[in-house]
Amino acid sequence: MGLDIRVLGPWEVSADGTPLPLAGSRRISLLARLSLSAGQPVTAEQLLADVWGDSHVATAAKQLHIVVSKLRATVAAYLAAEVIVTVPGGYRLDLPAEHVDAHRFARLVRDARAARARGETAAAHALFRHSLGLWRGDALAGMQGEWARIEAARLGEERLSAFEDDADLRLAMGDHHAVVPELAAHIEAHPLRERPRAQLMLALYRASRSSDALAVYRDTRRVMVEELGIEPGATLRRLQQAVLAGDPVLDLSTPPQQAAQGVAPAPAELPAAAGAFTARDLELTWLGKTLTEISPGAPAIAAIDGPGGIGKSALAVHAAHALAGRFTDGVLHVDMRGATAGMEPLSPLDALGRLLRSLGLDSSAVPAAVEEAAARYRSLTATRSLLIILDNARDAPQVRPLLPAGAGCAVIITSRQALTSLDGVNHLRLAELDPADSTTLLARIAGPARVCAEPEAAARIVRLCGGLPLALRIAAARLAARPDWTPSYLADRLADATRRLDTLEHADLAVRVSMAVSLHHLREEPAGQNAAWLFALLGLLDTPAHTPEAAAALTDRPAHAVEAALDHLMEARLLEPAGPGRYRMHDLVRLYAREQAARDIPEGERRAATHRALHHYLATARTAGLLLNPSLVNVAGLRADQPGLHLNTAQEAIAWIDTERDNLIAAVRQADDLETATGLAACVNGPFSHRGWLDDLIEIQLHALEIAARAGDWAGQARGHNYLGCIHKNQGRFEPAVAHLEQAVLCWERAGLPSRAAGPLHNLGTTYGRLGRFDEALATQNRAIAAVRESGLRDYEATVLNGRASVLIKMGRLDDAIDAGRKSLEIWSDFDNPHHEGATCDTLADAYRRAGRLAEAEPLYRRAAELQRRAGHRALEAVSLWGLGDTLNDLGRHAEARECWHRSARTLRDVHLLTEEELDLILAQDVPPAPRPDQALLSGRFAS
Repeated sequence: MGLDIRVLGPWEVSADGTPLPLAGSRRISLLARLSLSAGQPVTAEQLLADVWGDSHVATAAKQLHIVVSKLRATVAAYLAAEVIVTVPGGYRLDLPAEHVDAHRFARLVRDARAARARGETAAAHALFRHSLGLWRGDALAGMQGEWARIEAARLGEERLSAFEDDADLRLAMGDHHAVVPELAAHIEAHPLRERPRAQLMLALYRASRSSDALAVYRDTRRVMVEELGIEPGATLRRLQQAVLAGDPVLDLSTPPQQAAQGVAPAPAELPAAAGAFTARDLELTWLGKTLTEISPGAPAIAAIDGPGGIGKSALAVHAAHALAGRFTDGVLHVDMRGATAGMEPLSPLDALGRLLRSLGLDSSAVPAAVEEAAARYRSLTATRSLLIILDNARDAPQVRPLLPAGAGCAVIITSRQALTSLDGVNHLRLAELDPADSTTLLARIAGPARVCAEPEAAARIVRLCGGLPLALRIAAARLAARPDWTPSYLADRLADATRRLDTLEHADLAVRVSMAVSLHHLREEPAGQNAAWLFALLGLLDTPAHTPEAAAALTDRPAHAVEAALDHLMEARLLEPAGPGRYRMHDLVRLYAREQAARDIPEGERRAATHRALHHYLATARTAGLLLNPSLVNVAGLRADQPGLHLNTAQEAIAWIDTERDNLIAAVRQADDLETATGLAACVNGPFSHRGWLDDLIEIQLHALEIAARAGDWAGQARGHNYLGCIHKNQGRFEPAVAHLEQAVLCWERAGLPSRAAGPLHNLGTTYGRLGRFDEALATQNRAIAAVRESGLRDYEATVLNGRASVLIKMGRLDDAIDAGRKSLEIWSDFDNPHHEGATCDTLADAYRRAGRLAEAEPLYRRAAELQRRAGHRALEAVSLWGLGDTLNDLGRHAEARECWHRSARTLRDVHLLTEEELDLILAQDVPPAPRPDQALLSGRFAS
């Protein structure tokens, strides 16, 4: 039997037939609240708002946890199974709905109405009597709180409607004599309800008591005028006239719904729910709350929007099945055909005709004008309790006339567009499924055994479907239809981008068709042609996000002109928002766009457009790199065919690099010509290195090196090997660093430019120093100094001198280190390069501190930190702050030292070089050791 909960009267709960001794108002209220959503998750926030109400204090969340624990303990004493389970963000009562009398009542009422709709009058009457027999008094009797009042009112209304529906059936069965006293008692208890008064008038008339029927009308009019100041409604007035005239429509042969109320049997038009429906717990909770909260004078409306194939209709139908029992006059469903391949969207008038016929209006009585039909529809829904699903809507004008008038109604709209121009609508934007839910959906259709047998292949399928439920359903259906296919085989087919969309077709389902509908509608719009053309061009780019500026370069048009087209694509759900001024294209949509480009745009135009977009990133990355380090000669000499963005400060440069990180990586991967690939790699090397994105940088430089080698470009290979050597050095992998740097020197010699080898020679010297090979380090740096003096690059000479100073410090030759550091600093005073000047100040400060000259070290550390802050290099600022802390500690200024260490550690945490746990450990120590990232930063900051 398990747990059984009864709320339709005084609270009762039993376990296997034994009453459960449950004490405490909050425990009772919490279990009651969960029981009304049995099987569905309820958020902790909602439980706190409902059960704790106005006394919602700071410790309420802890109290909720305690109450749940005590409830579990109480139930566990009687049942082995855990019935209150924790779900993300809340709890769920893991109990079949049939074990809660309120849900049994709702199910019986639904069954009764369905039997009535089938013409099974006797069966329907029996079901109604069974449902009403579950009531033992007022719902949630004795419960406190606003939620209990609202739920009790809702349940009470459903009880009254069920009684009145049953009265209709009894009148149809000729039971008018017996129903009179029951209706009379019902009216006495609820004197302002017009429907039972009309039923009583009809029962009395059929019992040959016309005068009594007219007396009921007079009494009704008196009550309505005295209590509400209004006349009886049109239904009662028409019924009075029919009684006076002895109209045959009142005879027993006429169904009582038409005779007494003029309404048809309650519609039940919901499609079957998807058996493999997965996840969306939070969305279902939101829909349940949105559609059942009482809104004075207006229906509750929820609009679900999202791209094609995201699962909007499945969610709407699943939610509607869960909520249908709350709407006593039935459920209406209309497919608006807003995104149905091969079919025109349903016109508002056609949709109104369907709705009016479902509500019992004869086809001949449906008005021919939209305004009149909408008015009639509002009249018919004004006093009813209906759930209306307007599925697959095209836009707001299509559904605006279809919104009902009654506060007892609720509407679910699904559309690819966000229908924000509709008033009084609550919006839900549907996103892709996460990998775990995607895998669950795959397993439910394809079979858990096949997915579990090849988890890595299943993960590949999930990733290649991009969390799109339609794609996942098709992939799973293909596996289910082909027992000879393994998940690995399907994953391999999907991995081929040229035929992925072909693979994602099965029976009447196709991802490509879903996208084609949106593009077709877009091309029909006056301003849609430009957007459709831009859509195809965007498919050429591998960048995960699009900006108006990059799209302007792609199309060779001004950014403001392109922005309107981008917004059109977003409205058509071919793009999704990715932050202010940024747009995202799903991978599968990108493949479809690329197909359109290949079909509609000549190859030369496609290559030119891609080149322009990549050079937009090249130009802006060059600007950012030079703002961060003006001495980058290789970067300054690069040519770009686009102007790029205008950045003014190092802070703007860093912000742009942070925002565009993934786009820059994708741009380098896509670049297949020497100039673009090596140029982008050179521009992002410094910024990525200083942000600590070294793994990304290795991939970037390896790609550029491959392009340079393929082209036989020795200079490009030299730069690539130099960059890779620096990256490996910064990661502490000194042997591969030496190998790359030696190759860089060799490549410059083969290019006939030995003086350009100064960079890799300098980096090779500092690497030798890290390996303790000091003689080789100094010899190599002497070669680097000779090379830079030959080239006349004084700023680079300063960089090499600074590197030499760092090696001399490691050798303990502190006077020589100080001399090299001073010479480097003197050269930097002629340049505006706060980053390198700050690095030299830090090195010279290190030399002074190790030499015991603390008074000279302190101001240099402070200056170094300030210069790196100006340059935007937060991590190197942190390194100098740590050195300052060590110096102040040596000077006996311990409080100031701790403040510097703490500032340094928090900065490293902010740039993701320390975890919160590592930060806490540092803050807890009086004299903490240098943080883990410091050594790599100190060894790598002079790389060029």
